[in-house]
Amino acid sequence: MRDVAVVAFAQTHHTDHDTGVSEPELILPAIDEVREKTGLRSFGFTCSGSCDYLAGAPFSFVSALDALGAWPPISESHVEMDGAWALYEAWVRLQHGDVDTALVYGFGKSSLGNLRTIMTLQLDPYYLEPLGLDQLSMAGLQASALGAPQEELDEIVRRSRADGRANPYALDLPLEGGEPPITDGAAAVVLAAGDRAGELCANPAYIRGIAHRIEPHYLGMRDLSRSVSAADAARAAGVGKGRVEVAELHAQFAHEEIILRQALELPAETVINPSGGPLAANPVMATGLIRIGEAASHILDGRAARTVGHAAGGPCLQHNLVTVLEA
Repeated sequence: MRDVAVVAFAQTHHTDHDTGVSEPELILPAIDEVREKTGLRSFGFTCSGSCDYLAGAPFSFVSALDALGAWPPISESHVEMDGAWALYEAWVRLQHGDVDTALVYGFGKSSLGNLRTIMTLQLDPYYLEPLGLDQLSMAGLQASALGAPQEELDEIVRRSRADGRANPYALDLPLEGGEPPITDGAAAVVLAAGDRAGELCANPAYIRGIAHRIEPHYLGMRDLSRSVSAADAARAAGVGKGRVEVAELHAQFAHEEIILRQALELPAETVINPSGGPLAANPVMATGLIRIGEAASHILDGRAARTVGHAAGGPCLQHNLVTVLEA
């Protein structure tokens, strides 16, 4: 396997309302920033993550390519998922050996529609979607199954919102309220393989393990009080093979942080979501990629030697991706 590292990360200043910018205009600042950090104008491979349902238009990711200037033609792919899975595809692509750099980005404008209705469309159309369960209803079921003390959940929200206030990219949200904010935003990551990583960055964040696992779609077929897929992905990625200084978890609700901490077997000394996490800014389709980028930034800046980035998709932590990063 080739050594692949995160060499640059950038994200937009997230907003809780439609600022009137188009998707290419939303993405462009993050793309420009990683280009400036690396000095690269073109990349061996490009992969994006988004959801056409947010924009209400088919193949909206194609128009978003205007932010890249895709002429002359580029090698490009897309996943209809969070940008974290685009990063996984780019990591696999770099293993082929014929290209050395990859641009990954994720973006979403949740303000354009009703996010609860949109996310309900991911459910089984015959048995689950007709029930009218939205993401808050399902999160309530999972929180009830976990049965964590309300004081512990409130403390997670307070910490996330307080940490988020120190993050210039997050929203300035009141400390009360445990729902994820409705956020527009984008993020970009540059991956480099082999010697190129050291050439482009002083402190590359090497991906020493990356894996994703998925569980049954139907909530009644799993134990909602734990995340088997997150635990399996963590073991496959090698989370437990060393000390984890910082973990950025894609926990959109307070109870999910408890479940994920247990699944990844993170000790008490591991700092969780110092960026504030999704409870401080939740740009759907970029939130998971941001978790990996935030985890990598601690290594890029020399603040940590080993971190973990986590992304989730589907109802009640159905699908989990875990990335181990090392200096």
